[in-house]
Amino acid sequence: MLDLIKTKQELEDFGKYIVQQARTNLTKGIGKKKKGSYNVNKRLYDSIIFYPIEETEKGLRIRFDMEDYGMFLDRGVRGKKGGKSLSGFSFKSKMPPREPIFEWAKKRRIKLRDEKGQFKKGWGTYKSIAFLIQRSIFRKGIKPSLFFTKPFYRAFDRLPKELAQALVNDLITL
Repeated sequence: MLDLIKTKQELEDFGKYIVQQARTNLTKGIGKKKKGSYNVNKRLYDSIIFYPIEETEKGLRIRFDMEDYGMFLDRGVRGKKGGKSLSGFSFKSKMPPREPIFEWAKKRRIKLRDEKGQFKKGWGTYKSIAFLIQRSIFRKGIKPSLFFTKPFYRAFDRLPKELAQALVNDLITL
């Protein structure tokens, strides 16, 4: 296969940009309504990786990886009673796991309030809060965050002209 050094470098930059932007989106929030970080325990953040470019019989291969739940957060999950999903994922009969929600609520110190907005003693243990959030997610779903998809398309939109230039440079060098 041809030694396409500049093309490979352009694809490496493409992959690194996507990982960096996806991690930024997890930390700062996404879009116009930046509701805060999705990056509570850094597990998803640390799991977003870009593998080195591989040469195959058909050309060059570019690969990314992340925790499985990253795909659900990025593309959304349709709830039992509605909600948006760009992936086809949906909750039908099984609720999402409660333990990660429990950990998230505890780290965020989420507490329940009464009608007047007051915290009540004995109200809302983290287990009960986790159950309520779990039930809400099951019913309404998870709204797509596009933390990975947006940087991918942004980078992809500018890739063709840069990649074409890199390919031209490689062919001139060869």
